[in-house]
Amino acid sequence: MEKDLFNLNGKIALVTGASYGIGMAMAKALARAGATIVFNDRISEKVKTAMEEYAADGINARGYLFDVTDEKEVSLHIEKITKEVGIIDILVNNAGIIKRIPALEMDVAEYRQVIDIDLTGPFIMSKAVAPGMIKKGGGKIINICSMMSELGRETVSAYASAKGGLKMLTKNLACEWAEFNIQVNGIGPGYIATPQTAPLREEGHPFNSFIIGRTPAARWGTPEDLEGPVVFLASKASDFVNGHILYVDGGILAYIGKQPK
Repeated sequence: MEKDLFNLNGKIALVTGASYGIGMAMAKALARAGATIVFNDRISEKVKTAMEEYAADGINARGYLFDVTDEKEVSLHIEKITKEVGIIDILVNNAGIIKRIPALEMDVAEYRQVIDIDLTGPFIMSKAVAPGMIKKGGGKIINICSMMSELGRETVSAYASAKGGLKMLTKNLACEWAEFNIQVNGIGPGYIATPQTAPLREEGHPFNSFIIGRTPAARWGTPEDLEGPVVFLASKASDFVNGHILYVDGGILAYIGKQPK
């Protein structure tokens, strides 16, 4: 096996929304594999705080302030990043939101906002970086999908619609851009232990019991569980993997659930 199969030295990786959470964890993993990290957020304070956190870990990340749903703004910033850092080799479409609202109570404007950020945003970003990748002779695009790319659940109709669409966008872009040596794949995280999910993970909380019971691994995932998968899909180790969604879920999608005793 080639020694440097997972080496990302000399590669430039843009991870959207990587100012905290799983986006930051994946960006740090790519940095440790040798990549130069670029990230964005819509809030200037988050960009500043994230830059400090990356620096504290010895990572010289570059943060930019722009909205992934604004095509003109994205185009200008990709041009700026190309001039200041270089052509993007790896794009991780991580930025996203969720609104937990029953379908009958959800406004169409709220539904469209989720679709815009979680599905249209990755299309805009991918379209913006693809010409540079084609010029350079190849690239990697990794879309952060979800359990809701495959499963339904109460109150997340917009999110599930977006993430199901993102799965199919991944497959279609993989088909269109394979001839340019661009691999487009996805990662579908299971339920991950982050500060945002801390209240749900308290001992005795019914959702905590539900997730542990629904997961064969019998635990929540951690941001670190996503590090290996993102490095694999960003590296030459995955050069013949295309249009694939890698679910990092502790076995949820393989499991029918515990048999009653």
